[in-house]
Amino acid sequence: MTAGAVARVATDVGGTFTDLACFRSDPDRRKIEIFTANSDTTPPEFERGMLDLLDRANIDLARVDFLAHGTAVAINAITERNGAKVGLVATEGFRGTLEIGRGSRPDSFYLYYRKPRPFVPRSLRRELPGRMSNRGVETRPPDIAPLAGIVEGFRRDVVEAIALCFLHSYANPDHELMAAAEVRRLWRDEPVICSCDISREWREYERTNTTVLSGYVQPGAASNLKRLESGLAERGFSGSPYVTQSNRGIDSLDAASRRPVALIESGPASGIWGAAELGKLIGDRNVLALDIGGTTAKCSLVESGSVKIITDHWGEKDRKSAGYPVTVPVVDLVETGNGGGSIARVDGFQKLHVGPRSAGAVPGPAAYGRGGPNATTIDANLWLGRINRERFQRARKGIHISTPGDG
Repeated sequence: MTAGAVARVATDVGGTFTDLACFRSDPDRRKIEIFTANSDTTPPEFERGMLDLLDRANIDLARVDFLAHGTAVAINAITERNGAKVGLVATEGFRGTLEIGRGSRPDSFYLYYRKPRPFVPRSLRRELPGRMSNRGVETRPPDIAPLAGIVEGFRRDVVEAIALCFLHSYANPDHELMAAAEVRRLWRDEPVICSCDISREWREYERTNTTVLSGYVQPGAASNLKRLESGLAERGFSGSPYVTQSNRGIDSLDAASRRPVALIESGPASGIWGAAELGKLIGDRNVLALDIGGTTAKCSLVESGSVKIITDHWGEKDRKSAGYPVTVPVVDLVETGNGGGSIARVDGFQKLHVGPRSAGAVPGPAAYGRGGPNATTIDANLWLGRINRERFQRARKGIHISTPGDG
C-alpha cells in the first residue's frame, strides 16, 4: 500500500471462497485505486482465511479507516445442519410450538408432505410455569425453581446454547429476563438467548424458531467474530470493524455476536444491494439478482432500484417444504442449498440429489485435486465444458489480485 494512503476494505467469507475489495486513495482523496483479491475459505477457523488474505494482499491495516465484513458462517451452519446443540425453555404447555408450526403448506395436493423438522428435538425442550397475557399482564407468577434441574439436564445432554421463549414476552419480557438471569447464574459457560432480545413481534412459532436459530449459530459465529477482532487488532487495525447484516446494514462485531441470526443473509444482502446499484449505473432499475456461492444459491428481485426488506423471511422454503421462519429484517430473497460445491449423491431408489451438504474449501470438490472424493456441481460443469479448464486451473493456484486495467 502506498505510504500515506487511506483505505476502505470490504471482505466476504463464503463457504468456499473468501473475497476482498479494497478502495484506497491519497490523503486528499484525489486519486483512488481499487483492487480485489480472493483465496480459499479456511473452515472451521473462517477468520484465518480472511486475515491471511489481508496479509498476502499487503494491506496495511493501520491505514484502513473503514472495514466491513460479510460472512456466510451463520447461513451455512443452518443449511448444512452443523450448528450448536440447543436446549429450549418455553412457557408451560407450549414446548410443542416448534412441532405444531403452521398448518399452511406450499402444495395442498402433495400427499407426502412432512412439516420441517425442528432444530431442537422434543427431548431438549423444557417448560416453566408462569404466564403473561397478550397485553403483557401477568396472569400467573413465574416459578424459576425448576431451572436448576433443567440446566443440570442440559449439561448432561451436552447442550451448547440455551434459548428462552415465553408466551407473549414481546409484550412484557419480565418473566423471560428473570429466567435468563437465573440460567446465567447456574450456567456461566454457555450462551443464553432470550426471544425478547431477538424478536419483539407476535406469533409464537415464528418467534420461537427465530430464537432457536440464533442459538443454533451463536457459538460458532461468536467465536469466529471474536478471533477476527483479535486478529485485526494484532495487525494494527485501530478502528471498529463492522459486520454486514441481513438487512443491508452494519453492526459491531460485539453486537452481532449476541444476535447472530441477523447475519444469516449477511453476504447475499450486500451482493443484492450491489446489483441494485449497478442497475442504476447502467440504467436498468429493474434487476433480477442471482448469487451462486459454494454452498447456496440466492435470487432476489429489485424493482425500481429498491431492495425490498421483509420481517417474515422463510428459509429453505420450496414447493415441498414450508421452510423455517425468521422474524428479523432480511432482504427479500429466495435461497436453496445448491451451490458450486454442493455434493451429488444417489439414494437407495437411484434418485439423484444435489446438496445441501457442500464439499467446502477443504478438501473441496474433486476437481480441486486435494483428495475430495465427492462429485459436486463444479465437477459436473467442468466435465460438461461449461467452465474453461485452463482458467479454472489458474484460479486454483492461490491468491489472485486484480486491479483496474488488468483485463
